[in-house]
Amino acid sequence: MRTNVIGTLNLADLCNERGIHCTVYATGCIFVYDEKHPEGSGIGFTEEDTPNFDGSFYSQTKGYMEPMLKEYPTCLILRVRMPVSDDLFHRNFVTKIAKYEKVVNIPNSMTILTEMLPASLAMAKKGLTGVYNFTNPGVISHNQVLDLYKKYIDPSYTYTNFTIEEQAKVIKAPRSNNELDTTKLMRDMPEGIVINDIHTAYELCFQRMKENLTKMGWLPDNMPAEFKRNK
Repeated sequence: MRTNVIGTLNLADLCNERGIHCTVYATGCIFVYDEKHPEGSGIGFTEEDTPNFDGSFYSQTKGYMEPMLKEYPTCLILRVRMPVSDDLFHRNFVTKIAKYEKVVNIPNSMTILTEMLPASLAMAKKGLTGVYNFTNPGVISHNQVLDLYKKYIDPSYTYTNFTIEEQAKVIKAPRSNNELDTTKLMRDMPEGIVINDIHTAYELCFQRMKENLTKMGWLPDNMPAEFKRNK
């Protein structure tokens, strides 16, 4: 509460008082597929849509915050989803799901940080404000991500699927699964910034990850146990 609500509002308020541009890396995990935005339809949630997911306390606080942050004319709110880096940092979405025995296979919008972080700086320099869905265009499923992990990082890796209902029995809070519409993001993106579709971006990310892990001596066969799922 202090970080997600009080701290963020204080920062946005102080920046606004001083006329300082403020970029907030927020979340797109405030939506879940529904009748108007069915899974696999290609119909994504826009920046104007009202959050419809509050299954976790985290998502609740973020859903409360966004309408208030939008009132600050100096604030840029970026809806990040399932961020992915070019390594196996423990907060990397790939690292998280690679450790699971079972995963749900649901298409989601995601954020490839190597491409999107420079984009956020360019957006701030341009002076953009308001809410933006901050993901690579398109969606990719958990299975497709893990197939790339198997292709580039660990050829011996295996995984199995289970349903959302089965998942609900082993997690503390429901998960947000959705597609975000990136039309506004791509329309307003500063010139010279390249943002690939999510499948191309993921392929390039895993290529960089393989190169990075090889330089670190982790590949081909020296991966630390903590970065592997339990077998």
